[in-house]
Amino acid sequence: MDFAETTEHRDLRAAVGAIASGFGPKYYLDHAASGTPCDELWRKLGEAGFIGVNIPAEYGGGGGGLTELALVCEELGAQGTPLLLLVVSAAISAAMIAEFGTDVQRRTWLPGLASGTSKVVFAITEPDAGSNTHRLATTARHQGENWILRGTKYYISGVDEADAVLVVTRTGTDQRGDAELSLFIVPADAPGLESHVLPVDVMLPDKQFTLHFDDVRLGRDALLGAVGQGFRLVFHGLNPERITGAAACVGIARYVLDQAARYATERQVWSAPIGTHQGVAHPLARAKIETELAALMTRQACWQHDHGQPAGESANMAKYAAAEASIAAVDAAMQAHGGNGFAAEYGLIPYWAMARLLRVAPVNREMILNFVAQHSLGLPRSY
Repeated sequence: MDFAETTEHRDLRAAVGAIASGFGPKYYLDHAASGTPCDELWRKLGEAGFIGVNIPAEYGGGGGGLTELALVCEELGAQGTPLLLLVVSAAISAAMIAEFGTDVQRRTWLPGLASGTSKVVFAITEPDAGSNTHRLATTARHQGENWILRGTKYYISGVDEADAVLVVTRTGTDQRGDAELSLFIVPADAPGLESHVLPVDVMLPDKQFTLHFDDVRLGRDALLGAVGQGFRLVFHGLNPERITGAAACVGIARYVLDQAARYATERQVWSAPIGTHQGVAHPLARAKIETELAALMTRQACWQHDHGQPAGESANMAKYAAAEASIAAVDAAMQAHGGNGFAAEYGLIPYWAMARLLRVAPVNREMILNFVAQHSLGLPRSY
């Protein structure tokens, strides 16, 4: 197994970094503070081919894999400009449409997703159902030639930026009473679809929404994949979601550690840079080690996914390790800055909040520990 970066990967990283550094952390933090999307950066990345780097070339994408998309996510974080909507629109929605969509669906959605001129967000979470997807209550039922959607989704990112929402619904019930799931591509302006901003105390450019589907009428061409096969489709998207989330965490850790190392070199107390003191240097060094270990697991997960190997274990481990490393890195960076770690001038708090959010989303660390306990260690299922 060789998942070391190639020359092409280093060139990709450098090219993404060059674009992102032209905007920089101030651009990102200003948009995060105002809750407005980073449209200019997204557009530049799309024009350069990086938003759709993992989309098949025949639809205008870069023809790469998850490895390339993860590198884009990581490098954006490393420049202080993480775009978490890439995890949703590119890693989940675009990949699922490319894999399971009809020819018409691919021609309709993938070119815009590849160029960055279109976004398709993902809606699975409900007020009473998250990881326990068998409890989903949003339904889709036949009515003549159409499907009728009814229900509520919760914590859905970037709906105001999207042209469509990929919605996970219940279309039946199996013998155990669990949901049989199906997926639908729902235009964001579909009659009967209402969205309301869900306030959160995290500075992010992209807003969260509650969605209400009040008898939304869809044609048969809105169905993605086969009826009742939604679990298979959803699980196809879970690993890329977790891997790109891990890559974003690694990037954030790289960014804050670079800022902290610079500050600890320049800041002098008692006639010596504070970085000469092990109380400052060791937490940063430890965070650096943890970040690089998380990056290695993320690359392994990418390699396994791109080579058609089972990647569930490595994807979950990468997500766990990267989220923990990112939080530790921001915490060490803030401690190195002392009181300045809380000053808006140094802009660390928003990255801490994002890193902390990524410990919970898109899957919390407790569910990852459940997965590892059951599937890696063979322990009895605990839930």
